[in-house]
Amino acid sequence: MPLTLVHARYQLLTIIRIPVAVVGSAFFPAAAMLFFVVPFAGDDPAGATYATAAMITFAVLSANIFQYGVGVAEDRDQPWNPYTRTLPAGPGPRLAGRILAGLVLTYGSMLPVVVIAAVATPARVTPVEFLLGAVAVAVVSVPFTLMGLAIGYSLPSKAAIVVAQIIFFPLAFGGGLLSSPNDAPGFIKAIAPYLPTRGAVELMWAATNDWRLNPLSVAMLGVWIVALATVAVWAYRRDEGRRFT
Repeated sequence: MPLTLVHARYQLLTIIRIPVAVVGSAFFPAAAMLFFVVPFAGDDPAGATYATAAMITFAVLSANIFQYGVGVAEDRDQPWNPYTRTLPAGPGPRLAGRILAGLVLTYGSMLPVVVIAAVATPARVTPVEFLLGAVAVAVVSVPFTLMGLAIGYSLPSKAAIVVAQIIFFPLAFGGGLLSSPNDAPGFIKAIAPYLPTRGAVELMWAATNDWRLNPLSVAMLGVWIVALATVAVWAYRRDEGRRFT
């Protein structure tokens, strides 16, 4: 645990020293909240709450894909990273520290969304729903953390940036994060249950409102987690084999 905290502190300090990285992770969800939710929230507390939960999921998706996908790929190009991978502590503390630091940044990136929702929309949750939503954020971070790690360990940094950008908006739009739960276009309703973003946002909706989970969406989220974990482990081992054998 102490080694994990050391690595987490190192990751956080590295990111904080580049303020634009912190601002960037929070900008897109906040901008989406301002452009897609605030003008259309009206006087509907339930609708505004659903939209806010979707934008929080949007923030989780953004923070994790870019933090891990791009960040890991860039770290692999630095001489410090190969050195830390030769230390006798093994990969566990390093990966756990990175994930812990990423979770801190994820919570940070959703704060502007929560503030905007509280100030500029009628969205409201009870204290229990707020706590459940905070726990749900950690849960829905899992598939996108694994997705980012898979990208970061599979590709060089320049390719990782492009791939992260290519998959980000299709996942957000296809999962229904940019439309209300029941008013999405027909083709979105058809493909959404099979995307990890839909299962993630439904967990957020269920935690903060009275949404009934779609069993298919939840099952597919589990499938995505297993598949992405497999790819991430394979990518890590392949990268380690190429560098140290």
